Amino acid sequence: MVKTKRKKSTDLVKEVDALATKLLVLMGSKARVEVLDDEDNEAIKVNLITEEERGLLIGNHGEILLSIQTALGLMIKQKTGEWKRIIVNIGDWREKQEEYLKGLAIQASERVKETGKPEYLYNLNPSQRRIIHLALSNIKGIKTESEGEAEERCLVVKPSR
Repeated sequence: MVKTKRKKSTDLVKEVDALATKLLVLMGSKARVEVLDDEDNEAIKVNLITEEERGLLIGNHGEILLSIQTALGLMIKQKTGEWKRIIVNIGDWREKQEEYLKGLAIQASERVKETGKPEYLYNLNPSQRRIIHLALSNIKGIKTESEGEAEERCLVVKPSR
């Protein structure tokens, strides 16, 4: 069973590599692709390696990067019939983004503790809200919730009572 699962994983990594490479060629990019199986997060990591196209492929607030990620996810779903989590990164962009969001979360939780009033964090995509939820999940006296629908969705940091 382990060999079957490993072979399936290796085949999926090869498929994602081929699709990501083809997508970048269609975009006119010269970036290289490195694909890894991230068993811990049950995901496939796609690293785009480039210096000169870095900003272009990240886009404004990571929009292009997330679009590439979404496209690859849909392409894999179409090919395999199964959803697989795909994480696209360029350099250390995701790590810097996560560090920034954790800092934002801590600042919001400290204000909530001081004032006792909820803090609203707007303009976050689902993965950004997830990072903040996780960052504050073990802080005593604080709870987080997502409120609203679609573009109006926001994350609320509240005192827990």
